[in-house]
Amino acid sequence: MDEWLVVWMLDPEGWGRLPEEGVLGLRDLPGAVAAIGLKPGDPVFVSPESEVDIDLLDFVRSKDFRWLERETKRNYGTDIRLLLNFLSARGVRWREATEQDLADYRDWRCESPLNPQRIGGTKWNREAAAFTRLYKWSKVVPMPVDVGRRVDRAADSVSSRVSWLTPRTWGLWSNVGLRGHARTGVPAAGWDSRTEERNTSFVQLQLSSGLRRQEGGALLTFELPTQQLRYGRYCHGQIAAALTRSKRSRTFYASVDSLGQVEAYVQSERAWAIARAQEEGRYERLPYMRLVREVTRGREPKVRWVDRDGVEGEQKLALLDWRERQWLYLEGREGPEPAWLWLTEQGLPMLPDRWNTVFRNANLRCEQVLLTSEERELGRGFRLAEVRGKSPWATPHSARHSMALYQLIVLNQLMETRFGLTAADRRDFALLFGDPWFLVMTLLGHSDVETTKRHYLAPVSHLRLESILAATDHEPGRREIQDLDGVFARLARETSGIQDVELLVDELVDALPVVGR
Repeated sequence: MDEWLVVWMLDPEGWGRLPEEGVLGLRDLPGAVAAIGLKPGDPVFVSPESEVDIDLLDFVRSKDFRWLERETKRNYGTDIRLLLNFLSARGVRWREATEQDLADYRDWRCESPLNPQRIGGTKWNREAAAFTRLYKWSKVVPMPVDVGRRVDRAADSVSSRVSWLTPRTWGLWSNVGLRGHARTGVPAAGWDSRTEERNTSFVQLQLSSGLRRQEGGALLTFELPTQQLRYGRYCHGQIAAALTRSKRSRTFYASVDSLGQVEAYVQSERAWAIARAQEEGRYERLPYMRLVREVTRGREPKVRWVDRDGVEGEQKLALLDWRERQWLYLEGREGPEPAWLWLTEQGLPMLPDRWNTVFRNANLRCEQVLLTSEERELGRGFRLAEVRGKSPWATPHSARHSMALYQLIVLNQLMETRFGLTAADRRDFALLFGDPWFLVMTLLGHSDVETTKRHYLAPVSHLRLESILAATDHEPGRREIQDLDGVFARLARETSGIQDVELLVDELVDALPVVGR
């Protein structure tokens, strides 16, 4: 082995059936791993000499690392491994690295023309944060890198990658990418629609609610909103604190139409997947299961369960993270059923990161249908903007971005046209209820309105909301909202980063339904 290797600790159900004689001389390898304080998702660094680095093992088990989110652990573990390989090539042990070593590494990662996979400022700042945490813990003096020093941070860092699709462009993307439509607007011959209901339902729920991938992807069936708001177009539910970035529970809102589509998925594809899994005895072979006995009511509901060994347990619903949720099962008519909402074809919980593959496959299908063979031969990174603009490209987080933009436009339309507020009235309304930025901030679950402006809507900061509504009639009184497709079309023409059907495939516009409203 010429490079450092990272071994990731498995979840309890991931070990499978181990040999009766044990592994590496240990009869109970999972128990031995847990006994030394390693948690599922923790990295173990193995040197090129095939030896576990004990110092790095202590770092992983320390309070500086162990309370990080699982995704952050994976990112930091990957970043540290790359640095270890760079230092090993120089014959430098990681504890002995100097500021010059780290400066050379940064130059290689970010600037060197000899590196075909250079990274940007945002990625470097994340890597620098991982190295800073490691060297602070190890008390190396002087620290070879410190993200707290301005010189060690990248100046070209951007807050986030914003990706917007207008409502009708989501219609195009969903029809072609998830429903298998051809350019004629009907499903192509041979289209495999076995997971179509699940995929389209997930997208509709995300577009309606603005939930993050993990928040929407780890919902349980009994967490779907059922209580309608006053006028019946939206329902509100609660997102568990353990699923959010802030680690605080919050209310979310989803349209009745999107929830109706989710319910159709539950009654069709999901029910079929569960029935098949039960017939094949798949749930009986699971190494770990918690059968839910009760979900209490009240402001802080609790989930009470019993496991396969008859051991009872309970936890607040808000504190159950995505790992624990996949172990929860409900007693159905034909036996245990997953409480997890989104299931694979095998009837097992579909973990949140699997949605990345669904979206990627939908993107590729859009390219297959909407681009010519010559256009497809060029990689996406090498295509001219004109070619890229012919096929929509979405990620799970694009739904959240798009929901934020849509709500901002609708709220301003309401304040300006339907309510007929003057400038003075708008100031009074904002003081009492908050302006549209504040309301969108609340929907997204941000703690600071500046975060909403900076992360999601910065690319249109040069557009004043008044200019969006410049063509409206300013006579007092109640008026209907203007054509939103027209508003979005103009925004897409005047602003970079917004994908709109008008700029993609003009001839398909009339055949596509509008979704995500």
